[in-house]
Amino acid sequence: MKRLWKAGTAIVLAGSLLAACGSKEETNKPGAGPNAEGQTPAMPIRIFIDGTNNAQLPSEQEDFVKKTIEQKFNVKLQVEYMTPGADYNSKINAYLTSNDPPDMWRDSNGDGGQKYALDGLLGDISKFVTPQAMPNYFKYWVDETTLQRYQVHNQFVRAPIPYNKEIYRAWYIRKDWLDKLNLQVPKTYDEYVNVLRAFTNNDPDGNGKKDTYGFSLSAGGDGIGLDWPEYRKNGLIFASFLENGEFKDTQTDPRVEGVLTDISKVIGEGLVDPDWFLNKTTQHVDKAAQGKIGVVLGTTKDFAYDSNPQSLQSKSKAIFPNANWVPFTPFGDKPLQSGIAPGSPFLFHKNVVEKSPDKVKRITEILDWLAGEEGFLLTHYGVENKHYTKNGKTITLKPEVIQEEIVKKGDWLTIWDFFTPNTPNLFGLTVVDPRETDRDRQIAKSLAAIPSAPYIGTSLTPPSGFDLAAFRKRQRELQAKAVFEDKSGKNWPAYREELMNKYSGSKLFEAYAAQIKAAGLGK
Repeated sequence: MKRLWKAGTAIVLAGSLLAACGSKEETNKPGAGPNAEGQTPAMPIRIFIDGTNNAQLPSEQEDFVKKTIEQKFNVKLQVEYMTPGADYNSKINAYLTSNDPPDMWRDSNGDGGQKYALDGLLGDISKFVTPQAMPNYFKYWVDETTLQRYQVHNQFVRAPIPYNKEIYRAWYIRKDWLDKLNLQVPKTYDEYVNVLRAFTNNDPDGNGKKDTYGFSLSAGGDGIGLDWPEYRKNGLIFASFLENGEFKDTQTDPRVEGVLTDISKVIGEGLVDPDWFLNKTTQHVDKAAQGKIGVVLGTTKDFAYDSNPQSLQSKSKAIFPNANWVPFTPFGDKPLQSGIAPGSPFLFHKNVVEKSPDKVKRITEILDWLAGEEGFLLTHYGVENKHYTKNGKTITLKPEVIQEEIVKKGDWLTIWDFFTPNTPNLFGLTVVDPRETDRDRQIAKSLAAIPSAPYIGTSLTPPSGFDLAAFRKRQRELQAKAVFEDKSGKNWPAYREELMNKYSGSKLFEAYAAQIKAAGLGK
């Protein structure tokens, strides 16, 4: 499973510093003249990016992506990667505090680098991120209007990583458990809760023990999380949306009162994994694969594919041959999510931009290559005629070779594909994976049938001086208090009042409304 982002938790994968040669001697600086052999020294470049759980880069000899980039762009790469989350953010902040920033990093703070921008740490990249300098980036992924609306307080200091605009959010359920208990896939919320009761109390795995639960998630000890169906039950769409032309924040809406009450009920009835609050990252998915949980949320297309060796389905079937996870929604034709906004940006420190503009130029050239078809194919599927074959616009994968040379050696392309989502259709490509089953194709159809709400249409920036991190932290604390102490949402109106006044939430949402109106998108 790829890129399961859970704010507040992280697993350090392997702070891999590859090819750390590239001395700080004057002769190795960008722009230095030819060396004794008449060759221009490779430019040392240091980047900090995200990786998926348990992935790690291979040896330099086996890393054909790194070798290709170094040869193509005459650079010497130093790469550090971690799972996005608290540890990732702490590492970046430590580098910035010690005035030792990477030449480029991918932000995962959740605010899109806004605090760094307001603190004056980011450099102006308006001369580097342009349609002329990055033609692939603008042709396939991000249009100029989106980029303009993505800026922070009129500063051109960030640009979004190419992002997938397709939505795969759905809950997944053990269909084989339903079959054993003579139950149908739930089509309403009440049916869903009845299934949770059956999964918890009626021994769906037939082992004679009461050791299963209906639902779980990983909140990482920080708030209640957003995986709960109770949000949609109370009319709230992940993660924000426009309702009658007005901006609605799913996490602080007055209707969260009902969300907290409903969540408290299913917890109080013992239908939820008791470890849900402390589960980290994907521990709830691991428990589901181990046969302990019957319903979890998935957000990627291949979350339960047979053809994905890391999917929930594959991991479950390794233990339970009859396991069958299928996507579902208990809310009919109601959208579960609003259209996807630009998310995590790539950033450059002010000192790097001002003192080493050649580095910024070279890095954006590399990123643009990654955003094009050649870089996309290499970082997602491997080497042509070795890991796949190409006939016109049809890509046919060689799963056995990919498994032996990539997956078994750290599933390392899931690190190098950090810059582009797996959307080959943008290049007009059709990917044929011989492992893909009829069941996989049926899942794809089911996901495509779930509607989504429109994208708000513009990135939203907190007012100057607003501490969004403190606001969200207090929000999460109060929601956890409601569930664990109040055991209902009865005090949410008072908690919300605190957020709106003491933590200036009213000013935040007034600013958001003004930005939406200015973009011509709302009231």
